[in-house]
Amino acid sequence: MSLLVKICGLSTRETLDVALEAGADMVGFVFFPPSPRHLSLEAARKLGSRAEGRAVKVALTVDADDATLENIVETLRPDILQLHGKETTARLRDIKQKLALPLMKALPVETAADLAALPRYAGVADRILFDARAPKDATRPGGLGAPFDWHVLENLDLALPYMVSGGLNAGNVAEAVRVTRAGGVDVSSGVERTPGVKDPELIRAFIRAARATDPSSPLPAYGERSTAQRAGG
Repeated sequence: MSLLVKICGLSTRETLDVALEAGADMVGFVFFPPSPRHLSLEAARKLGSRAEGRAVKVALTVDADDATLENIVETLRPDILQLHGKETTARLRDIKQKLALPLMKALPVETAADLAALPRYAGVADRILFDARAPKDATRPGGLGAPFDWHVLENLDLALPYMVSGGLNAGNVAEAVRVTRAGGVDVSSGVERTPGVKDPELIRAFIRAARATDPSSPLPAYGERSTAQRAGG
């Protein structure tokens, strides 16, 4: 199966179009006010309509309440929810029951001890995202441009699909995939000029580098991706 590539924190028509044309499998939209990538519902509606049927739409939230999640789902019509806060497994079950959408749970990683919670979440989530643990004084849990020690995942035995994030860029994505054997990669700050401002050329470079990690998955021509990739499979 080809590596899945997710470009997260998209906030403009131009950069969304670049990500789609360059062959991103997943496009992420952030709904978290402290983030420089936070979207209003109206902006999300417009961007979501452009991505419809072209990539898997991911809505990223952080400890959002039911009303917020319902508004996001109604507006964006995401294919999957990314829960990036301190949501418990009970909260995941509750969300899945109410919204009937696949869930991707982000787990902060710094040392092997951080994997202790993995079995619990793997029993509920549909996909796991391993991200670098944020510093204690950080105002948001992700998108900080810092990698974690990928060797923590080196011998991971997990049947559930998983992705890696945190400090990825075109220069290190190949090594991250080699060490972690992840089925997908997720980038945000690594394709930005400044926090929250995506760079089209960095997006293209990242997707090229990610595709090059898998000889069976050459860089597609703009707009050409496999059916499996479009489905997020």
